[in-house]
Amino acid sequence: MAVRKRYQVMSLTESAAARVQEIMGNAATKPFGLRVGVKNGGCAGMSYTMEMADAPAPADEVVEDKGVRILIDPKAVLFLLGTEMDFETTKLSSGFTFRNPNQTSACGCGESVAITPASPEALAGAA
Repeated sequence: MAVRKRYQVMSLTESAAARVQEIMGNAATKPFGLRVGVKNGGCAGMSYTMEMADAPAPADEVVEDKGVRILIDPKAVLFLLGTEMDFETTKLSSGFTFRNPNQTSACGCGESVAITPASPEALAGAA
């Protein structure tokens, strides 16, 4: 029986990992990880979600990258496959950004995106 290599759904830049570690380090109780997902809403159709998680849900995809544990709901995996999360600082703002190859468009306000789920071929290529 051939062992199938697991793909990594998401990755973090060094900047994003450092910021998440800083936020988690300042939490009143140490969280298990960062839950990242997508939800319906906004003018483009979907938006990214992030929250501290005390424990993984039974079917969560758990990714560890650069010392950060990321929990992904199984319903969000195909929308996030291949995504890189970054933390950017400009003169006027700072925040997390997502470079998602499945994102097809974004609204002008930057709060909502259109995302097409990854195809089975993309999953095969990521393995």
